[in-house]
Amino acid sequence: MNEEAVVKVALVSCGSEYAGVQGELDSVATSVNAKLIYPEIDVNVLDTIGKDFGLEAASPDLRLMMARAKAVVEGISDVDGVFITSCFRCAEAAIVRNEVRRYINRYSTLPVISYSFTERTTAATLMTRMEALTTIARRRHLLAREKQSGLTAGIDSGSTTTKAVIMRDNEIIGSGWVPTIKVIDSATEAFNQALEEAGVKQEDIQAIGTTGYGRFLIGEHFNAKLIQEEITVNSKGAVYLAGKQKGSATVIDIGGMDNKAISVEDGIPGMFTMGGICAGASGRFLDMTAKRLGIDITELGSLAVKGMQDKVDMNSYCIVFGIQSLVNSLAKGSTPEDVAAAACHSVVEQIFEQQLQEVDVKEPLILVGGSSLIEGVPKALGELLKINVLVPPNSHLIGAVGSALLASGYLEE
Repeated sequence: MNEEAVVKVALVSCGSEYAGVQGELDSVATSVNAKLIYPEIDVNVLDTIGKDFGLEAASPDLRLMMARAKAVVEGISDVDGVFITSCFRCAEAAIVRNEVRRYINRYSTLPVISYSFTERTTAATLMTRMEALTTIARRRHLLAREKQSGLTAGIDSGSTTTKAVIMRDNEIIGSGWVPTIKVIDSATEAFNQALEEAGVKQEDIQAIGTTGYGRFLIGEHFNAKLIQEEITVNSKGAVYLAGKQKGSATVIDIGGMDNKAISVEDGIPGMFTMGGICAGASGRFLDMTAKRLGIDITELGSLAVKGMQDKVDMNSYCIVFGIQSLVNSLAKGSTPEDVAAAACHSVVEQIFEQQLQEVDVKEPLILVGGSSLIEGVPKALGELLKINVLVPPNSHLIGAVGSALLASGYLEE
């Protein structure tokens, strides 16, 4: 990546320079060959900037944040993308951050990522976000690719499962899905499963793409043509599988340890957010719920659709306290069906409250990731948002499919 052009990223912040996180921001920017730009402003604008946003901020630092956003939109600062950040403890900053994101998205075509930092922010927590931002800036032509060609493979090394697919001339001809234990061993097993189902040999594969937590390790091991973060790859795989590569779409990816909400336009991410306060909004919480109920995770969805979530009290974002709530409910006589329904509702409610406020939700709403296969999850999401939720075929394979699709672009270069 360091051989590619430097990406200029506008840092639209209310004070990361003196909040103790600037070093981490600089570190991750350097690692993806990006340069942080501080948009220049006219100080006289600070007194009237609220009128542009319809929002009067009491904090001068937040007014500075809005002024920087306006400078980006007006082209005063020449940048390739925007990174919006503020402290997660500040309620006013959360409101301003959201309005600034909407403002930049409305009046420019720049990719935008917003992030609320904590005192314990590390470069690792920022890496995927900044890498995705620079990927959109650098590889827009590749992300616009709509069809796979040749014989390619994609491997998604996720936090809990590893997926692999083989594609030939825009069709999936083989797939593999195994638990992630030892990263390379799990990737090799999934890849071999896909090769066997496809009836081809590894040496026949023309290009390999990797993504997920273990993308760098397995990318080096398999000499991958494409090693790319999961925001761009997963959203591409999602709209491809859903047949929604043209126009607007919203992708929600519920993974084993985190989740992602991505606003997509013509197959290319525009705004996105990932993670959450706790893994209570992830597949891990659903897995723990299934174990507490004494059933396999594959049975949780059918159980949930028979239950009523409002019969169970859920009042915590924490995965530990969330399970405690379920245990207490069972002890009071709640049925397994109601507990399963409450667990699914809790996950999607957290995604709605923590992440869907950070992107503009536009239909179709495409739900992907392993948790999308738990039928109680799309049911709960549809009921909460009052819209239809689309779960495409092979929704758990989006990372591997996106990798194989994008890797085929290197065959023509």
